[in-house]
Amino acid sequence: MRTEKKTKTSQNRRRTKPITNMLQGLAIAPGIAIGPAFIADIGTAPVPEYSIKAKQVPDECKRFTRCVARSRRQIATLSKKTASLPTETRDEMVNLLDAHRQMLKDSRLVRGVQKRIEKSKTNAESAVAAEVSELVDKFHAMDDPYLAARGAEIRELGNRLLRNLAAALHPLEAGVPEGSIVVAAELTPSDAALLDPKAVTGIASEAGGAEGHAAIMARALDLPTVLGAENLVDTVRPGVTIIVDGDQGLVLIDPSKKQISEYRARQRVQRQDTKRLAKLKRLPARTQDDRDIALHANLELPREIEGAKANGAQGIGLLRTEFMYMNRETLPGEDEQFKMLARFVRGMGNRPVTVRTLDIGGDKMVMPLENEIVPGPNPALGLRALRLSLRTPELLDTQLAAMLRASALGSIRILLPMASTPSDVTTVRAHISRIARRLKRKDVAIADPLPPLGVMIEVPAAALIADALAQVADFFAIGTNDLTMYTLAIDRSDEAVAHLYNPLHPAVLRLIKMATEAALHARIPVSVCGEIAGDPEFTPLLLGLGVRELSMSSSALPRVKDKIRHMALSDAQRLADHLKIQGSPEKVADLLSAFNKAGNKAGNKAS
Repeated sequence: MRTEKKTKTSQNRRRTKPITNMLQGLAIAPGIAIGPAFIADIGTAPVPEYSIKAKQVPDECKRFTRCVARSRRQIATLSKKTASLPTETRDEMVNLLDAHRQMLKDSRLVRGVQKRIEKSKTNAESAVAAEVSELVDKFHAMDDPYLAARGAEIRELGNRLLRNLAAALHPLEAGVPEGSIVVAAELTPSDAALLDPKAVTGIASEAGGAEGHAAIMARALDLPTVLGAENLVDTVRPGVTIIVDGDQGLVLIDPSKKQISEYRARQRVQRQDTKRLAKLKRLPARTQDDRDIALHANLELPREIEGAKANGAQGIGLLRTEFMYMNRETLPGEDEQFKMLARFVRGMGNRPVTVRTLDIGGDKMVMPLENEIVPGPNPALGLRALRLSLRTPELLDTQLAAMLRASALGSIRILLPMASTPSDVTTVRAHISRIARRLKRKDVAIADPLPPLGVMIEVPAAALIADALAQVADFFAIGTNDLTMYTLAIDRSDEAVAHLYNPLHPAVLRLIKMATEAALHARIPVSVCGEIAGDPEFTPLLLGLGVRELSMSSSALPRVKDKIRHMALSDAQRLADHLKIQGSPEKVADLLSAFNKAGNKAGNKAS
């Protein structure tokens, strides 16, 4: 399980047949928004390209330098405006804008533009466009959603530079009328920072995905959002009423009275449902036959901590550490990583924090390592995750040292991605013991006993020898996203085969059951931290297979808890016994759907 976020397959499950005034996009932030469209698109003006004489080069460089200075002042102003945002969103934007400020210092981007002006004797606009294009292409070539989002940040910064060179004003800087829905070709994070959540009711754009900062901002601001709706700007007129359906990923343009009435009714139901789910925060995730289930959150950034606690997370079931390595030219040191991990451990109080070691490599690379590691012919099967860490011990040791130091502050577990043999675990455990001895000699505080060491079950080999892994590991975390991908030999990002990606395939279910039984037999904890853990429709199946700990995005916690409280574990176990002997995913899906429908009716009566 590498990317525990929504895949194209899950988005495809929500798609409905479009009608004339509907555009289909991606469901990014849930909820319904109804209001007039405010077009926030400035259009894509042609970038002027012309040659300059040698004697004009100094003046052109000065013009670019003034543009950079103006851009830095604008970003400083944006940083001040974030003070009115929710705490977690403000932290996210401060980090992002800091990254933008760094990129406007003596960075590769700035140096590259200046060199192009000097060597090619071209105008500043042309140099900016060429340099940004080269950097963005480099990120996109890695074919990873997270890194593609980082490339989008460079493109955003390039657009700011081009606007300032042309002295153009962004529409959002003039403010948005209250009750409006912002419509754009692409909403950048800096654009999102200009939004007033008291005035804006929803967001829709042609570009963007679930991995980007704009999506993160929209979810943090609790604004119904649909991204990736093609031809949106050309179709919507300024001021026309539109509906943003953040649940189904739909944008309705100039809806009928009947459609407006239906969606307003859905809004009322959602408001009531939100109030009901909010009351579950302090209640246990306990089945009707009195079995407690642990619900944890998958986190990536410090700003997500408060949201996890607000939604009742009992801990962090998966902390991704890749964010510490992004958007930088040097690797983070031990002290820097310790300080960042300390924020999570202190922020979660006495709740456990499961930290995954670096999960990059192959097609998922970070800039400081790109010259040291050459991607193989098949990145998905190449040097990545734990394989990369064991190949570069200094990389692993720095992370482990920071984790051990953070363990003195609270409850930490260390999780190994893509482990497939017992020797993977014993080798890392030897690293931990050696580092622990070094830290103790220096009188550095660490936990005693040392933090538990766990294995991610995300390749079929790990599930098939789970009994052997359980003898050397302290816990399992089943990453169903990658386990499904590797089991079915399907690349979820390949639209030609993405429809075949199905975690309900009997082969996947049997591997999950195999890993779970091995963990239970060895009396070690086992969790699921893949996407299906946060889908209430899968909850009976996972509990029936023996899983007693689920980790998911924070926003999914209340609904999964609600599902647990309205079902009996004994019923779920009978369901799982029936499903795991089925021969087709279609049959599994039909039986699971029937179980959920019957349970929902019973639950509604009980409520």
